[in-house]
This record gives sequence, C-alpha cells and structure tokens, in this order.
Amino acid sequence: MADTLLIRALKSQPKQLTLCNKNLVKIPRAIGKLDCICQLQLKNNKIKKLPKELCHLFQLQVLNLGNNDLDEFSPILQHLHSLEKLHLFGNNISHIDSSSLNGFRSLTFLNLNGNKLKQLPPEICNLISIEHLSIDNNELIELPIEFCALTTLEEFHAAGNKLTSLPLEVGYLVSLEKLHLQRNRIRELPEGLGKCYNLRYVDVAANELRIFPTELSSLPLKELYCEENPLLQNMPVHSVQEEEVLSLKELSARYIMKELKDRWSYMRKAIRHYPDIRTMLAQSSKCAVCGDSFLNTWLECVKFVDAKEDLKLTSISGSIPVRALLCSYRCFNAAGHNYYGVAFP
Repeated sequence: MADTLLIRALKSQPKQLTLCNKNLVKIPRAIGKLDCICQLQLKNNKIKKLPKELCHLFQLQVLNLGNNDLDEFSPILQHLHSLEKLHLFGNNISHIDSSSLNGFRSLTFLNLNGNKLKQLPPEICNLISIEHLSIDNNELIELPIEFCALTTLEEFHAAGNKLTSLPLEVGYLVSLEKLHLQRNRIRELPEGLGKCYNLRYVDVAANELRIFPTELSSLPLKELYCEENPLLQNMPVHSVQEEEVLSLKELSARYIMKELKDRWSYMRKAIRHYPDIRTMLAQSSKCAVCGDSFLNTWLECVKFVDAKEDLKLTSISGSIPVRALLCSYRCFNAAGHNYYGVAFP
C-alpha cells in the first residue's frame, strides 16, 4: 500500500505526504525520489530503521516519526538541513550518539517524549536554532552543562523524569519562557534561574523542593505550579545566635569587595592583575539585610512572600518560601526584617 501511495505521489509531486497508521515496518526506498516534499507524516507505524534515501529530501521541513519502534536517534536525520520540526515521541530511543546532532541548523522543534533516554549528550548545544525541546517521560537523571548554551530555547519540557537538579548555569537560557519540570526528584532550583528574565511559566509540581531561589520575585512570572512539594512552612520559633568568627579569606574578600565599590580606590586598578581573585569574587552573594557582599554563605534564611500580592500570580494562592542569604548572625539578630532561619529536621 505504501509503495502504491509513493508511485502516485511521484506523479503529482506533492508538498506533503501522509503515511500514518499503515503498519509500516520500513520506509520504502523510493521515498528518496520525492525531493519536493516539505512535510512527511509517518506516525503510528512499526518503523525500526530509517533508509539512507531519506537524506535526499533536501526540502523537508517537518518530519513526524512518533509512535514507531525506532531504537536510535538515526544519524541520517542530521543530513536533513532544512528540517524545522522533528517528532520522535513514543519510540524506544535509549541513546543519542554525540555525532548525530550535527547539521541541524534550522531545527526549532524537537519532541522526544516517551522514550528511554537516560542522558543527553553534551552536543545538544549544536541545536543552535532550537526553540521548543520536549523530553517528557524519559529516564533522565541530569542535564549536561552544555544544555544551558541553548540561548534560543523558549520552551522546555522534562516532566516525568528522574532529575534531581538543574545545571547551575541555567541562567544562560536567556530566551526561556516556559519551564515544565513536574514529576521529577528536584530538591533545589539553582540561583541562576533568577537570570532567566523572560520566564513566565514554571511548573515544578510533585518534586522535592523546600524553598525557591532568591530572585524569584524578579521574574515576570504569570503562572507557577508547585503543589506536592515539601515546602517550608511559616512556623517561627524565637532564636538568637552568637557572633561567628570569620576566616581570614572571608575577611579579606569582604574588604576587597567593599573597596571595589569606591570608584577612586586603588583596589579597582590592582584587581585587574589577579584574574583568579576576580573569578572567585564573581561567586559572591549580597546580604539581604545590610546589602554588603560576602563570599561564603554564612546563613541561609527564608522569606515568605504572598503569591498573589507580591508575585502577582493567579495560578496559586498562599505564601511561597523564597531563599534569602545573610552575611552574618549580626544581621540575622538585627530588628526590623522578616527573614527566618531554616530549621532542618
């Protein structure tokens, strides 16, 4: 039946060809002669491998191979340089070879939902035009750092995996608007998430989160879903802590960072000759109470913000625990702030 449809297609030179639900085990090699088609629909078949003749479809923009029996991310796909949308959901793909992600210069949409992927290769960063990436319901434990180089990514789906964290460099996803991470095992969201200034939608329901990053309120969030997480509860207990003794390294770092605020300080010129120190100081934090910079986190606190009044959210009500970093117990003991120390069970 597929061969008959291809013969007819060769005569009419169509822009779109649909071979869905045909019980195909393989794609006829004659497909390579249809170099005129822009869309090829092959979902809901039993295809196990792709023929090399597929490489001849130079104008192909949309390829749907969802719900088949593919067990690999075929290297043949990288030769489809005009491809913009690729559907590979519902297959048996357990591995993506690092050499298979070259050549996707135009790919903006990739759906790998419902496969058996345990990891993504570092070469995922080769998807230089990707806007929508979906890998729901796989077996991913972590994401490579190189994932954060996808600066064109607008929507990311990774629900139903086994993720325990996100890369610290997630802030480099500057175009990210929607983040779907529900039903994972994530215990903490990185502080870098606060640098995703276009992020409007976040779903982290059914994870293991206790607190949110410090810059959550600076995001233009419209929707936040965080139910079924063991979030910190606002049950304050009075506590006064004694002054701590800072290390020489910490004292020096704080002195240098304070000097760097003075535009006339000699330190601003001298620091240029010490790149390692500049790199170290770049990892500093700012105290939520006094505003001074410090190197090491001395006290992690929590501030409870109102989802509707403070974050302007309509998708959730009540208070949200947001992380706050303090530079010393002196600031913690100071009066007039609404930061609480975190009690661990």
